[in-house]
Amino acid sequence: MNPRWLLAALAVSLVAGVIHTWPRSRVVELPPGVVEVHAPIEVAANTELRGATAGTVLRAADDFHGRAIVVVRGSGVLLHGFGIDGNRTALERPSPLAPYDTPFARFTENNGILAESIAALRIENLRIVNVAGFAILVSHAADIAIEGVMVRSAGGRNALGRNNATGGILLEEGSTDFRVTGCVLRDILGNGIWTHSLYPSPRNARGLIAGNRFDEIGRDAIQVGHALDIRVEGNEGARIGYPVEAVDKENRAIPVAIDTAGNVERTVYSGNRYEEIDGKCIDLDGFHDGAVSGNSCYNAGLPPDYPFGNYGIVMNNSNPDMQSRNIQVVDNVIDGPLYGGIFVIGQGHRIAGNQLLHLNTAHCGCVYDASQPDILAAGIYLGKGAERPAPSARVVVEDNFVSGYRMKTHCVETAPSIPPAASTVRNNRCEDR
Repeated sequence: MNPRWLLAALAVSLVAGVIHTWPRSRVVELPPGVVEVHAPIEVAANTELRGATAGTVLRAADDFHGRAIVVVRGSGVLLHGFGIDGNRTALERPSPLAPYDTPFARFTENNGILAESIAALRIENLRIVNVAGFAILVSHAADIAIEGVMVRSAGGRNALGRNNATGGILLEEGSTDFRVTGCVLRDILGNGIWTHSLYPSPRNARGLIAGNRFDEIGRDAIQVGHALDIRVEGNEGARIGYPVEAVDKENRAIPVAIDTAGNVERTVYSGNRYEEIDGKCIDLDGFHDGAVSGNSCYNAGLPPDYPFGNYGIVMNNSNPDMQSRNIQVVDNVIDGPLYGGIFVIGQGHRIAGNQLLHLNTAHCGCVYDASQPDILAAGIYLGKGAERPAPSARVVVEDNFVSGYRMKTHCVETAPSIPPAASTVRNNRCEDR
């Protein structure tokens, strides 16, 4: 079926579909079956675009060229009840990450859905497969709900065959008041669900990422980048950092179940559960004045199964506008990381009630940093800094259970340059296992 009529249909009238009017809105019902799409379908403001009862799939044709199969051009749009097939086999071309000063919306082509500078967008019950770019890319937008979307076999590679971060659902450039819930993402080369903004751009704010499922993700399952007031709750997944050959090791993009980037505050990671992570469980690079509670990460394999294996939970401070401070890390379970359990920098944190099990499966006595020789071997390490100096101080480490290789000796370690009295360490139970 030739869809060239569809572009005009969305702007004027639908030749082979059904339009219903409702106050300040209109409904466009797509025809049933597979619709070959040769150019982007543009959806105007106050439009509901829905699939036929018998099912509709918008499939990118071999000659498709454009930013996305569906481009949302105005506010007040509802997309639901249809499928998108990005025809990745025909359209994928090697592509690097977007340059540091360019939003992904201005760089990445062949996306599933693109919405830029709009508000009040609802995306519900879609099935998106085989896209070469992002399944959904929302940029500089507000009041966004993405619910019940399935994304499978998506994302592109760079010239070396590594993932270029694409494939999943991205909200960028100061997007606010959003939720991404009840989605399933499988076989994604890049990140699953994430937020991102350029350094000088507004931060993303007031978002919820909850109840989503991730399987076989090549980069991060979830990344909160340059944001505030975000809640990441009740998500689950398995095989994060796979396939191994797709990991972008040249750019040091170690996979993470829940990652952080930029300047992130007043944010909560709670009740998330992941299994088999070839990387880190939770990375807190830029995270401050927030909470990490009730999360769990389990690895049951042997060290050779995790070539990018790492710590359980790691603090960092790459962004110059933040200080690692006032983080509650409580009641988490980390089981089977390659190295230690929790790496701490900065001030005012509480590390309490965590279960850190089967640590240092690599049996590593190796030296990563000569000035902090026990980092990799420690259960909980109070460090002197990361990207920038940030000595651990006024940290309370209490009521944690720590077990693993030589954990009676290396249960809670402090960097040699930090006075032991700078923090409070009490009531922790440590076992060799």
